[in-house]
Amino acid sequence: MWGERMFGAIIGDIVGSIYEWNNIKTVDFPLFDARSRFTDDTVMTLAVADGLMNGYGSESASEKEIVKAMQKFGRMYPHAGYGGNFTKWIQSDDPKPYNSYGNGSAMRVSAVAWLFDSLAQVEDYACISARVTHDHPEGIKGATATAAAIFLARAGKPKDAIKVYIEKTYGYDLGRKLDDIRPGYTFDVSCQGSVPEAMIAFLEADGFEDAIRKAVSLGGDSDTIAAIAGSIAEGFYGIPEEIKKEAVLRLDGPLLDVLKRWEEVCGLRI
Repeated sequence: MWGERMFGAIIGDIVGSIYEWNNIKTVDFPLFDARSRFTDDTVMTLAVADGLMNGYGSESASEKEIVKAMQKFGRMYPHAGYGGNFTKWIQSDDPKPYNSYGNGSAMRVSAVAWLFDSLAQVEDYACISARVTHDHPEGIKGATATAAAIFLARAGKPKDAIKVYIEKTYGYDLGRKLDDIRPGYTFDVSCQGSVPEAMIAFLEADGFEDAIRKAVSLGGDSDTIAAIAGSIAEGFYGIPEEIKKEAVLRLDGPLLDVLKRWEEVCGLRI
């Protein structure tokens, strides 16, 4: 299956990678081409998954293992496209959170929503995965809201119920329309300026691929918005096999090793 239950974020990242600095405002574009590649979103999604597996059963152990895995994979892939503060954190001998509210906490969280079997656990561990770097309230909120949306989607909740829960619990305005957002939307790497938009792309979509296309069409931080939208859409729709196969071709050995192990762990649990 190659990482079913976490691949939505990876596909969104790869598809959006070529549009991050060359924004488009349309859903009509090639889903993959020769330039499509994984970026920091994929690397850190898999790092969080690795840390969660290594620390499973203990919140404190999970937090330590997530830090170890993020530093390990960050150093293994130093040119994946990290922000400046995160690059320093990767290389630090004593990594501490730095009050970030960037959307990195949300794009890397999807493994949490598949590894745990209650909404409360998912939100707790999403907070843990965020706060190792993104300990600003908005950074934590972006991660926990994203994980909650994925969990509710995989649990079979209808879109209206997902929308209501996220709006009531996290205060995001999900009642806007993409056609109204798109014309004036610009590059915004904050959780509060990109997580709601990614969720709206999912809510308006009629399938997994459509969610990715709609997310990229907003412009802005295209790979991360598509990673977040894709992670939620996977829970709701699943992923067409041909799209998954195209993404696998763009991953390398260490990343595929995490996916293979993840598949085995989740296959036993779910």
